Amino acid sequence: MRILFINGSPNKNGNTVKLAGTLLAGKQYNTIHLVDYKIYSYGQAYGDDQFMEVIGQMEQADVVVLGSPLYWHSMSGAVRNLLDRSYGVVSEETFQGKKLFFVFQGASPTKEQMAAGNYTVGRYAALYGMEYQGMATSTKEAQELAKKL
Repeated sequence: MRILFINGSPNKNGNTVKLAGTLLAGKQYNTIHLVDYKIYSYGQAYGDDQFMEVIGQMEQADVVVLGSPLYWHSMSGAVRNLLDRSYGVVSEETFQGKKLFFVFQGASPTKEQMAAGNYTVGRYAALYGMEYQGMATSTKEAQELAKKL
């Protein structure tokens, strides 16, 4: 089983990475940090855009773990941009049958903020044929969600 963790935080050793590490404890996985990629906004076209490189890595994985800190009441811009850019480029067949997990953490999130993030990632999974496994926002939730790996 090939597992890919996509870190949507600019911090490569922060809480998002730690929460994903709890979810993936004992598993072998690859990590990409979106901060290391040039992924332009939806509608822009530049020669050095690396969006398709990230999509290619997602295609090679059996399991994708998407991680984001809670910024300004929502997921990070890097994660939002990745999701937005998929529209019109990624087809349902591209990710069909892959499992998608979401780790989403913040200092003092509200239940509404967490629900919005969970909804967004769940809809993304449904749109592109992925099997959404759920969201972890704490160590305890990550340990419980890990049972689905």
